[in-house]
Amino acid sequence: MSTPIQLDIPFFAAPSAQVLTGGKTSAEALRRAQEQGLAKVVNLCPHSEDLGFDEPALAAELGLAYENIPIAGGGDLTRENAQRLAQAVADAGGPVLVHCMSSNRVGALFALKAHWLDGKSIDDALAEGRAHGLKAMEAGVRQLLER
Repeated sequence: MSTPIQLDIPFFAAPSAQVLTGGKTSAEALRRAQEQGLAKVVNLCPHSEDLGFDEPALAAELGLAYENIPIAGGGDLTRENAQRLAQAVADAGGPVLVHCMSSNRVGALFALKAHWLDGKSIDDALAEGRAHGLKAMEAGVRQLLER
């Protein structure tokens, strides 16, 4: 059995062996993750948020699949983006890192996916969101789920 991937990034969590979440990445963290078996990076930051390096180019150099689903704020927390996240994770072909700057948007989108696509109760969806990094956006996510 392989050792789970560990990353030195803010708010890192490993809700499962295949899904890793966290905040702002670094070039070095992605290199270490690729060495540990990471297959894909899903970045939820809009292009206006600077990571300090060219993440798509580095992912390509490292042979990692890469996808950007820009979530700038609450208006981007849509069923379409939850479906895009579900597909991105399903298509990863191995461990996937889903990140933004603080992991809050990551958790928000996973909570929406859990309720809207996976049929989980609101409370279970929010718990899943928290496991994936949901913090400050929880009240807004709850409102979306209760609609």
